[in-house]
Amino acid sequence: MTEERPHALVIGVGVGTGAACVRRFVDGGYRVSMVARSPERLAEFTAEIPHTTAFPADIADGEPFRATLREIVAAQGHVDVVIYNAAQATFAPYHELDVGKFERNFRVNTSGLLIAAQALAPAMAERGRGAIVVTGNTAALRGKPAFVGFAPTKAAQRILSESLARELGPQGVHVAYVVIDAAIDMPFAKRRFGEREPDFFAQPADLAGEIFHVAHQPRSTWSFLVELRPFGEVW
Repeated sequence: MTEERPHALVIGVGVGTGAACVRRFVDGGYRVSMVARSPERLAEFTAEIPHTTAFPADIADGEPFRATLREIVAAQGHVDVVIYNAAQATFAPYHELDVGKFERNFRVNTSGLLIAAQALAPAMAERGRGAIVVTGNTAALRGKPAFVGFAPTKAAQRILSESLARELGPQGVHVAYVVIDAAIDMPFAKRRFGEREPDFFAQPADLAGEIFHVAHQPRSTWSFLVELRPFGEVW
């Protein structure tokens, strides 16, 4: 805690939006704590990106995840900005969906956000400042066939975020929900969609730039629901 940099926490750090957010906040002057399930992946990021510290955790395991958040605060100090980017998805027709996987998706996408807010937002409110930015997607706004294992969890996440925003906003804590209506330029998406024009994909660095902007909006113009999509996306 010797660095003068403010402290950002990115929960859910993968090779796409999560890692891009880490890089953007480091470039913006922050030291960044990173949470992901894979210690090996986090070790790669800490070796590559300065001013970062890794905290492996399985967000689906609620109480150990809460303990990890306490560890982060004890080791790194209070958190100024939280980016909740954790996501768990299962795609299947409703009659084939495993209920256990459905419930795990809720624990990662929704319960984990509540735990993070419970662990970190009270100190933000006490200081009268802070930001929590949650990344979502269009599944938070509509259900589609085979999305029954995912869309309800993201819709619940969005409503939870709105409830937090309405309660914490008057206390000086900005909560925002960023809907990413796009395929993101990362290996999984390229395997799924195949070769496309470069503008088909949203670029992780561009998404991270907008997330950084939302986290630093002036108090007179706070956003809650923000939608990001490539210019050619049909919506």
